[in-house]
Amino acid sequence: MATLALAHALAAAAHGFRVIPLSRAKLPAVRSPHHHDPDPLPCRGACGRIGHGVHDATADPEAVRALFAAAPWATGYGIACGCAPYHLIGVDLDLKNGTDGAAALARLAREHAFAIPRTVTVLTPGGGRHLWLCGPPRLSVPNSAGRLAPGIDIRGVGGYLVGPGSSTTHGGYRLAPGSPAWSPAPVPPVLLRLLRPPRPAPPRPYQPGSPPSEQHAAALVRFVRDSREGQRNVRLFWAACRAYETGAGAELAPALVEAALHTGLPAREARATVASAARSAARRLRSPGACSPGERSGWG
Repeated sequence: MATLALAHALAAAAHGFRVIPLSRAKLPAVRSPHHHDPDPLPCRGACGRIGHGVHDATADPEAVRALFAAAPWATGYGIACGCAPYHLIGVDLDLKNGTDGAAALARLAREHAFAIPRTVTVLTPGGGRHLWLCGPPRLSVPNSAGRLAPGIDIRGVGGYLVGPGSSTTHGGYRLAPGSPAWSPAPVPPVLLRLLRPPRPAPPRPYQPGSPPSEQHAAALVRFVRDSREGQRNVRLFWAACRAYETGAGAELAPALVEAALHTGLPAREARATVASAARSAARRLRSPGACSPGERSGWG
């Protein structure tokens, strides 16, 4: 099974798609090198080892073989989204629990007057389908679940799609009859605008060094608590920076971490993000400009 998955992954890599091996549970098959660390910090592969999920994704055939050699139990492969040359956007149309993602997308197309292009379409074991679309190079589309409409999940930067030819616990993934094999169509401009969430409105302006009011502190916590998937680390980092810059970081940190946990961010990751914000805020106070909302990109 691993040999078959590797063959399919190499075929995808030959067309420029970056791939990783997946287990039967559709999770990255190579174990994290940090799983024994008592309190691991988020790592995207800077340590030089493999085992960082989608951050291991590669189109180099030798590197692909090395990844699969490290996970001989792999039964499938994932294709990283948001990467050059395709800047892939995956539209996951579910058919379960009373939702019909394909029908929901068709309604959106009618309401917003765009055509759903003929593109790579992968059938999933549960009766749903994945549409592959090319995104623009300098525009990041975040991952989301049900934000566009019930039954429609989006895989963007930091996400991955299960590739055709993969075998999972619930069945196999295969190209739909008549689907182009490796040529995703460009995302319709109107749909792209719908996929891009509005920029979050930050809390009211702050004065560095001045203690925050109760209203401002509550706004920072609410700013984190209202985070969606794909924004959680960015918002937590931004709010923690603001708190530490006003001298209230130690006081507000527990509430910010609790708000992040409410969004589904893992506890270790939330604490590591707040600690990173504390260090960055200290640098900013010494040298203005060192801490900015774009310094971290969201893992969650």
